[in-house]
Amino acid sequence: MSSLSSPDAQKPLGLGAIDAGAVGVAAVAFEAEAAARRQASAAAHTVAVKRRERVAQSHLLFIAVVVLGPLVIYPLVRLVMLSLTDAHGLSIHAYTTFFGNPETRGVIGTTLWILFASASLASLLGVALASLLFFKPFPGARMVTRFLELFVAFPSFLVAFTLIFLYGSQGSVSIGLQRLFNLQEPPLNFLFGIGGVILAEVVFYTPFVVRPTLASFALLDRRLIEAARSLGANGLMVAFRVILPLAWPGIAAGTILCFLLTLNEFGILLVLGSAHLITLPVAIYSAATVDLDLPTAAAGAVVMLLMSLSLYALYRRVNRRNLKGAR
Repeated sequence: MSSLSSPDAQKPLGLGAIDAGAVGVAAVAFEAEAAARRQASAAAHTVAVKRRERVAQSHLLFIAVVVLGPLVIYPLVRLVMLSLTDAHGLSIHAYTTFFGNPETRGVIGTTLWILFASASLASLLGVALASLLFFKPFPGARMVTRFLELFVAFPSFLVAFTLIFLYGSQGSVSIGLQRLFNLQEPPLNFLFGIGGVILAEVVFYTPFVVRPTLASFALLDRRLIEAARSLGANGLMVAFRVILPLAWPGIAAGTILCFLLTLNEFGILLVLGSAHLITLPVAIYSAATVDLDLPTAAAGAVVMLLMSLSLYALYRRVNRRNLKGAR
């Protein structure tokens, strides 16, 4: 009986071993095929990424050559070369002429004085107005915010002419005050000078501070403000110890942007500036168009360009920190 039953018992075991081996081989083959597919997919993805990078680089090169080249890069290079060359080749004669002019120090001083006065007042007014619109909303606050956003699109010389029509010696407000108080002369006669320039720049550049400040306030955690108030902090303590430290990056970015735009302002200066109020943009314009001294004008433009790029680099750095803080 044992001799008859042993072959029958061994036969199923042999078939099971063969089936298990076939399954193992099939599994190995399947895994190898899956790994090959994954490698092929990864290779195709790498090729697609490299193709997109090449396309992006070609687009960037096209923009640099066709758009930025003739409109930005070439004029800037020509400007720098014009300031560094004369009839004999490379020279810094234009810079020595520009800085050797005894009026240059006064021009730079006037430019910096108007810059710091206008941008500082515009920044303070912009932060105060943004705080009022965000923390103490009143009926019509949304309309005021939309108007300030639209005001950014206005040309700067339009603000100067508007102030002339209102507060000039022959403006409606000045004539109205003259008739109301029976005055011999118009009481308002300050626009054509440093006072009018500062007023116009403050009016025009305040909205450029309001918008970044509002965006910075919108990112605040209101629970921190409520917690500070619940602990007994008054309004000033909440403003200077809670809100200002948290919103400072956005406020700083708006302030630096205001300084940058005010430094490059020309329209208001051309309309309201008098013959005795000469700033760096006006001096560059006069050197190029009146004196026909293009190298000296180019030297002044390069100096102003370096000042602008320095402020822009600072703005980018502060704005980058603001974006990281928002994330």
